[in-house]
Amino acid sequence: MNTRTLFTVVIACFVLLGFVSVGRGAESKTAGELLALSGVRGGLVVHLGCGGGEVIAGLCAGDGFVVHGLDADAVNVAAARKHIKSLGLYGRVSVRRWDEATLPYIDNMVNLVVCEDAGKVPAGEIMRVLAPGGTLCVKKGGAWTKTLKPRPAEIDEWTHYMHDPSNNAVAHDTVIGPVRRLQWDGGPKWTRSHEKMGGVSAMVSSGGRMFYIIDEGPMASIQLPPKWRQLDRGHRADPTAAQVASGGTRRVQRRCFVEA
Repeated sequence: MNTRTLFTVVIACFVLLGFVSVGRGAESKTAGELLALSGVRGGLVVHLGCGGGEVIAGLCAGDGFVVHGLDADAVNVAAARKHIKSLGLYGRVSVRRWDEATLPYIDNMVNLVVCEDAGKVPAGEIMRVLAPGGTLCVKKGGAWTKTLKPRPAEIDEWTHYMHDPSNNAVAHDTVIGPVRRLQWDGGPKWTRSHEKMGGVSAMVSSGGRMFYIIDEGPMASIQLPPKWRQLDRGHRADPTAAQVASGGTRRVQRRCFVEA
């Protein structure tokens, strides 16, 4: 290989890398624009018609996000998985083939649905899986539009230890009823054995968020030091929200210092 040929090959490689970089930058920009449009700062994000996974990777904007892509094309799913793995995101971001009219999520579970190709899924089914206050972003004619799912007025809050400042432990919620299903499963699965106070010492809710104090110290012995933390599970578009009350994704935790 002479010098001129080598130089040509090197230039071609730089051009190719430039195209790849520009492509990834555009994909990241699209994901950033979607998150800014929706106002969602964490929780469960679902991308319908995720294609090769270029945009879905950018939707995982931090540890508070869990992103799930659905696509009817097996080739797209394979390409998306390969792309996500190459970025080291597989786990928090995952993709599966889906070609059904119903979505594989429980009611009021998803914080953000990004829809590029809904396939057989009707609009009512998308709204079913959205959490109250959740956002649907749909691509129409090259532009993105958003729809918010309102929070029902019949859902009450529990802002104090005894419901509200009146200390009357009776909520005004007319939606609540007997337990019919498991909404989400969040850790830890086990708490420490306590002789005086439970592992979860307090819990309140407000604006679609749940706040509670939990001891995450070692379970081997109650004699070991406690590790109290304030956790927050919320589905509002709030930078301080931590875990989705409907979807259960932890976003923020704060260290609590409790005197022995």
